[in-house]
Amino acid sequence: MHLFDLTGRTALITGASKGIGLALATALGQAGARVVLNARGAEALTTARDALRAKGIAAEAAPFDVTDATAVDAAVAAIEADIGPIDILINNAGMQHRGPFAEFPTDAWHKITTTNLDSVFFVGRAVAQRMIPRKAGKIINICSVQSELGRPGIAPYAATKGAVKMLTKGMAIDLGQHGIQVNGLGPGYFKTELNQALVADETFSAWLCKRTPAGRWGEVQELGGAAIFLASAASSFVSGHILYVDGGITASL
Repeated sequence: MHLFDLTGRTALITGASKGIGLALATALGQAGARVVLNARGAEALTTARDALRAKGIAAEAAPFDVTDATAVDAAVAAIEADIGPIDILINNAGMQHRGPFAEFPTDAWHKITTTNLDSVFFVGRAVAQRMIPRKAGKIINICSVQSELGRPGIAPYAATKGAVKMLTKGMAIDLGQHGIQVNGLGPGYFKTELNQALVADETFSAWLCKRTPAGRWGEVQELGGAAIFLASAASSFVSGHILYVDGGITASL
């Protein structure tokens, strides 16, 4: 099991004050990593950090705006100086905005692309610049089943997640020579705050459970094993891959 041991590693997780990000931070922390939680809301971040510490996990909080390239560069430099080298990065920050394509607001388009795509580039670039001299590192970009599949009313979201998939592959190609593995983790439909309206929609939930071979929604804790695999030595020859954790939905028509 030493292949999956993250003891002595430092992991930065963006969008980690709740939901999938917090679940991934918990999993990596339980595998031995020191986790650095990022989000814009300092209060929620402090609450999340304290909850992890109560579980015996070494956790720190680093509030900064992942859509601001200057703020990202400064924050990553500060983390490396004050906490330690970032060995693992999980680019999880993201948002959703639903609406018909022909009526989708321009400001919402810019907000969703900046949050879901620009942040992966900004944080990934800042961390990679520091991983390269060390000739080691793990970067995990959170994709989605919408990196492959569309749904009514979320064309811009699907566009951003498709772009994150291809950015992941491009990063893997450029960074592989430096001993850095870059992969994507693609969640299916999970019970999170982001999906609360869909979870509460009995018609949608019934359709989803019928559409998914596993026959149910996913629980965020079920993403932990895949994240540990991609963050650990167990995946030392895995790069440019998107690992879908989706109950089989991408395998089924």
